[in-house]
Amino acid sequence: MDAQSLTWILVISFAIVVLLGPIAIPLLRRFKFGQAVRAEGPARHQQKSGTPTMGGLLFIVSTLLTAWRFSGSVITWLLLLVMLGFGLIGLADDGFKIIRKRNLGLTAMQKLIAQVAVVVVFYLALYFTGWHFTLRIPGLGVGVNLGLWYLLFLVVFMVGTANAVNLTDGLDGLAAGTAAIAFAVYAVIAWWESQWNVSVFAMAMVGALLGFFVYNRHPAKVFMGDTGSLALGGSLAAVAVLTHAELWLLLIGLIFVIETLSVIIQVISFQTTGKRVFKMSPLHHHFELSGWSEWRVVLTFWGVGLIVGLLALLMYIQ
Repeated sequence: MDAQSLTWILVISFAIVVLLGPIAIPLLRRFKFGQAVRAEGPARHQQKSGTPTMGGLLFIVSTLLTAWRFSGSVITWLLLLVMLGFGLIGLADDGFKIIRKRNLGLTAMQKLIAQVAVVVVFYLALYFTGWHFTLRIPGLGVGVNLGLWYLLFLVVFMVGTANAVNLTDGLDGLAAGTAAIAFAVYAVIAWWESQWNVSVFAMAMVGALLGFFVYNRHPAKVFMGDTGSLALGGSLAAVAVLTHAELWLLLIGLIFVIETLSVIIQVISFQTTGKRVFKMSPLHHHFELSGWSEWRVVLTFWGVGLIVGLLALLMYIQ
């Protein structure tokens, strides 16, 4: 698999989303699949209420078609299994929000149980393919065989990543751009390790996300919804697992880590002291309420994501 082939995969995946957009977005609007904006969010976000959601279906379909066309291995199907599994959970969550006409879909426990179920299926599939459950330690060149304990790690890692991306999806183009950067880095890592099937999937996702950004850039014509954000987070974690570069995601996905930590810090601080560390969490809302424009926040977060992604890549290949 050469760079030219991966470029074509990116272009084809991009084109599929761009072509599907003018068909899918009006359909979402016609069926009143509109976003319900939470009342406690920034006031200016209220104008986004009613924007079509579930747009994640666009890049899910594109990645599915492209990866299936250019790579039909067991590894590819495992990645698609995770993407579709987490995507269906998000689809159910978005569906209940629309039915109830408020920003409340599945309960936290329902989502957690469903996500853990997908991870367990993924683990079992890896087990029956003879996968070695070794966790590589970056910089040390050694791996730790976790055996059955890897299942616990996998649950925390994949569920955590899925929900971290979900938390990041709060501004137009923010999650799509940062995820595209992370998938691009992993596409190179997979290519470097001669894991062509993982590289094809990751590059197909990059192309699909770039195509989605055409409609998701500010002011967004469509939101990815939990359908998209959970599918992105789950499949990004799966890509990290299949490249044996799980812990590298802490740096490659630093934006997702920071966004999640901002929520955790805010909750702990408020519950223990009654004071808030940030004006609002996740962190991107803090900068909004500090006077930054939405586009400035997004560009800044993209910049940080690109810098740490390139840094991780340089450190990995040395």
